[in-house]
Amino acid sequence: MSKIAQRLNDLGIELPVPGAPAAMYIPAVTVNNLVYTSGNDCRIQGKLMYEGKLGKDLTIEQGQQAARQTMINLLGVLQAHLGDLDRIEKIVKLLAFVNSAEGFADQPYVINGASQLLEEVFGEAGKHARSAIGTSELPFNTPVEIEMIVQLKSV
Repeated sequence: MSKIAQRLNDLGIELPVPGAPAAMYIPAVTVNNLVYTSGNDCRIQGKLMYEGKLGKDLTIEQGQQAARQTMINLLGVLQAHLGDLDRIEKIVKLLAFVNSAEGFADQPYVINGASQLLEEVFGEAGKHARSAIGTSELPFNTPVEIEMIVQLKSV
């Protein structure tokens, strides 16, 4: 078992097999030694774990759970794309959108749910740059959407 697969197992995380894209895009693309993912949400077996806006329909804690699940889904995309998460050298950047009610300004705390998981899984290599942006709407009324950039190890 690879190092990252063992770490996920230790954390009790089973990566999902990614579903088909909802529109005309691909889930991930590699350019040189960087992998760029498309945005992902907090679905579990095809159903959103939460719907709605942070600060109106959902608490920060629920948003953190949604961000964590979104990251689990993104790791599933990377696993399917790369075949082995041990190929990842570094998590470079997250771009995260939070479906926010008017006046809600705690987006960074919501996205900590994703960032914390990356550090638990990848250790020092999981520390990353990040943007956490509030938006008035997200597709399918998902509370969180995240995309990421990862650096691959040199071959």
